[in-house]
Amino acid sequence: MNVRVDMTVRNWYKSWEKYPKTLWILSILWLIAISWIAFLWHLGSIGLVDETEPLFAEAARQMTVTGDWITPYFNGVTRFDKPPLIYWLMAIAYKLIGVNEWAVRLPSALSAIALTSLGFYTLRYFGISRPSALSRGEGRWEMGGQGGEGGNFFVSSHSPFPNLERQRWISAWIGAALIAINPITLVWARTGVSDMLLSGCMGTALLAFFLGYVQKEKSKVTNQNSKVAANSVPPNTNSIFSFPSGWYLAFYILIAMAILAKGPVGIVLPGLIIGGFLIYLGKLREVLREMGIIWGLSIISAIAVPWYVLVIIANGEDYINKFFGYHNIERFTSVVNHHWAPWYFYFIVVLVGFAPWSSYLPVAIARLRFWQRNRWQSSPRCTQLGLFALFWLAGIFGFFTIAVTKLPSYVIPLMPAAAILVALWWSDLFTYREDIKNKRLDKKPLLPISSRPLPLISYIFNTIFLLILATAMALSPKFIGYDPAAPKLAQLVQESGLSTIGGIIWGITAIAAILALGQRNGWRWLFPVNLLGFVAFILFVITPASFLMDEARQQPLRQLSAIATQLELPGEELVMMGFEKPSVAFYSQRLVHYFDEDDEAIAHIENIAKTHSKPPSALVLIDTKRFNEVKENFLKFDEYKTLASAGAYQLVRISK
Repeated sequence: MNVRVDMTVRNWYKSWEKYPKTLWILSILWLIAISWIAFLWHLGSIGLVDETEPLFAEAARQMTVTGDWITPYFNGVTRFDKPPLIYWLMAIAYKLIGVNEWAVRLPSALSAIALTSLGFYTLRYFGISRPSALSRGEGRWEMGGQGGEGGNFFVSSHSPFPNLERQRWISAWIGAALIAINPITLVWARTGVSDMLLSGCMGTALLAFFLGYVQKEKSKVTNQNSKVAANSVPPNTNSIFSFPSGWYLAFYILIAMAILAKGPVGIVLPGLIIGGFLIYLGKLREVLREMGIIWGLSIISAIAVPWYVLVIIANGEDYINKFFGYHNIERFTSVVNHHWAPWYFYFIVVLVGFAPWSSYLPVAIARLRFWQRNRWQSSPRCTQLGLFALFWLAGIFGFFTIAVTKLPSYVIPLMPAAAILVALWWSDLFTYREDIKNKRLDKKPLLPISSRPLPLISYIFNTIFLLILATAMALSPKFIGYDPAAPKLAQLVQESGLSTIGGIIWGITAIAAILALGQRNGWRWLFPVNLLGFVAFILFVITPASFLMDEARQQPLRQLSAIATQLELPGEELVMMGFEKPSVAFYSQRLVHYFDEDDEAIAHIENIAKTHSKPPSALVLIDTKRFNEVKENFLKFDEYKTLASAGAYQLVRISK
């Protein structure tokens, strides 16, 4: 009986790609699992994180209160930093599930899930990494597949690669995991700001373009087959004035959403990426006709432009200067808000933000041989996903490297491209030996692909990186600087033991990687070893650490905001003295006056006393250290009363 079961399992393993229904069920479960772990688990369990997240959350809440869905406001002042899509989605979520942290972060999480899912779908059908054999005329690509599912391409029997199903499935599984589980995506997919929404809209738009680009090749092959059958030449109906359909239509809609999520960059970056890709292949005019570019631009304008017109009508030159001038042109041409960094800044961001998978980006890029233009121009479109991902990555990386203002979040949209590149390389490794064994390659190279110098360097670098990460985690409490919002944070981290747990997890991962490399073909275990280590780190370190940080930094502000709401007298103002924490405006759901300098805050309190003597006091939220200085310099004993204290802060009632 055991022998029979064992043989059944082995036979299934050798031909699992022949069971598509089972594979789709497993794939859906895979997508649900990684999406839940990466994006949804404890999504709303911690409070909003100052400074940026509450600005978005409160602006969206005020939309629901005022009914003004055109002009965003925060704390009674217009907020022109970002277009409205993120506010609209948060406001809709408020209506559906209430004003809470889940509603604030749900648009970001859903954007990441959509991007991961469409990335899986694209790789499932076009995760092919071997255009070279086809460019030499060794095989003929035709449309087909099992029932034509997904517009699937396959290699005819004349090709040395008669079956690439296994590689496509492996590409999809690995790619989905890499798109979801990397540090920079994890952080912003769980944060209620517009960055992940932009990445989701832009990423799905680029994938939709590629799917439409390949779909047109399918149509051409179908027309050619019809022509042969009917012995006639079908007319070419492609025109820049044609109405786009299918994936191209989805592309235009998603681009419009990207513009409403972040502004002009939502169309500029995809335009640079797609334009560069098509110019490289010599297909610019051909594909612009296929896309129905005139209708496409009209669709984008019809969706994206009306809000910009309405907000300019409502706010005039003020909006134009602040949004287009300050937040777009000035950010690109000069340093804004002290966000300066050296030219190599994004090399470090990608190395750390896409870790540990960034170890394999150089070899994944090099294996494309992008400098062999003729090879790529002669290859079928369905084999060009890797090249497209390279232009995707390089376009965003280059654009923001040139930009003077630099922030880590700017390169979030290139992470799916990096994931696709690495996934294609790994899938090639996993299927390479089978091609040799089944004589699908003309001849065995002098060195196996996994033993060549560049892959070996990547394996070694990956292992060293894991060792460095383990050491850094174990020593992390010593590197935590002083935070006035959480003065005892380093002590809390040390006492929690999370740094030790993180060091152990990455240490075990590094040891497992070393042991794997010591085995024959052990490199195959590096991907699952890295993935399991990362998931363990999310479950046992990142999640508990987020609760710890919330308890130390944000919970005191939430508590004092609630107390201020309970104890406020009718008409009593709430003043924050010496610091600005936007979360107080969100959690107190009231206007908050912020003052950096103590004398300015005192002067404001004295001022309002002249015109609004009732109530005779104001509520002041202040940190304990500063309050001791204010008492000494400005206040008498009978002019204040401490109402509550939490963490580093105090809530005080000061007489006007």
